[in-house]
Amino acid sequence: MTAAGPEPRAVASPMRPAALAYIFVVVLLDMMALGIVLPVLPRLVESFTGGNTVRAAEIYGLFGAAWALMQFIVSPMMGALSDRYGRRPVILISNIGLALDYVLMALAPTLIWLFIGRVISGICAASISTAMAYIADVTPPEQRAKNFGLIGAAFGVGFILGPAVGGVLGAIDLRLPFWAAAAATLANACYGIFILPESLRREHRTSAILLRRANPIGALGLLRSHRELPGLATAYFISMFAHVVLQSVFVLYAGYRYGWDENAVGMSLALVGVCSLIVQVGLVGRMVAWVGERGALATGFGFGAVGLAIYGFAPSGAIFLIGIPVMSLWGLGGPALHSLMSRRVGVSEQGQLQGANNSLMGIANMIGPIVFAGIFAYSIGAGRDWNLPGAAFYVAAVLLIAAAAVAWRATRLPAAP
Repeated sequence: MTAAGPEPRAVASPMRPAALAYIFVVVLLDMMALGIVLPVLPRLVESFTGGNTVRAAEIYGLFGAAWALMQFIVSPMMGALSDRYGRRPVILISNIGLALDYVLMALAPTLIWLFIGRVISGICAASISTAMAYIADVTPPEQRAKNFGLIGAAFGVGFILGPAVGGVLGAIDLRLPFWAAAAATLANACYGIFILPESLRREHRTSAILLRRANPIGALGLLRSHRELPGLATAYFISMFAHVVLQSVFVLYAGYRYGWDENAVGMSLALVGVCSLIVQVGLVGRMVAWVGERGALATGFGFGAVGLAIYGFAPSGAIFLIGIPVMSLWGLGGPALHSLMSRRVGVSEQGQLQGANNSLMGIANMIGPIVFAGIFAYSIGAGRDWNLPGAAFYVAAVLLIAAAAVAWRATRLPAAP
């Protein structure tokens, strides 16, 4: 290891398509479990407040911030543990922990117990970075970009199936999706025990866990060490912050403004997953080839801002649904921004860059739920002469335009050699 960052990881085992299929299933089942509870968790929080949507929005914002805080703290630790002991045990222990946690949330008698469950979920779900390392272990460098796309595809498929199932089950009983998520995660653990092979050879493992590698703050130093990176990192943070509005207020907003139940929310989230999958698999490469990474970033963020504005304006559920395919084009910007950032660092700094980006995303996910849930709660509060339930989406749209402008300015010159 060098002072600048970790050296590129050697391929720890021969390239095996079966290994990629294994890890695809692991991530898919993880995302399905997370997606299953997404349509009902805010409603379960609301049920503990006696149906007070304003109070539920404030509490749910704290839930989101706590989950993100655990991700921010634990993700680097998960990576260090997997470097020391291998990918397989970290993935298996995380899945078993998640299964038990979903049972805890299904049985939670009070908001405090539900909050504890959400904290544990944030800890155990931090193993996605281990799945990324698994792919790097079994894939030659020239094929990694293509195979990393499997993670995005698994996310998309998981969020097509998960929310749809969660919405249907949640319409029967708000706690039933948590039992389904526990079953899916336990099945994932069993799959890993009997089928998932280890990807990291013993000779490639670290001899000890270094605190500086498990420190989420230390990775941010890289973002100050290259001329173009501060602007791009700022754009990345702002865009991630804007994205938090969707997970923070979407369910409560749809119920408050359109009267959508859990089933309607689940189906709409499934539509989001379908549109996102189409963009990630079918459009990103074509758009980058056509207008370049810089153009794809601006186009994606522009469509994202328009989609957010449609969400905030939509006077009916039908108009809101029109915004979903527009919003999905936001997905053009993320891969382009990641690629632009990777061009600004050397080969030996790519891992450190990913860690820094994850830290920025963790900070955004900590602050964003409190901010956007607070805006939503304020905008629908009683005793005011105006009512603007879409205010949080408008704020996010403005932030996304600002992110595009910052990134455009940061990339006005070619990447430094």
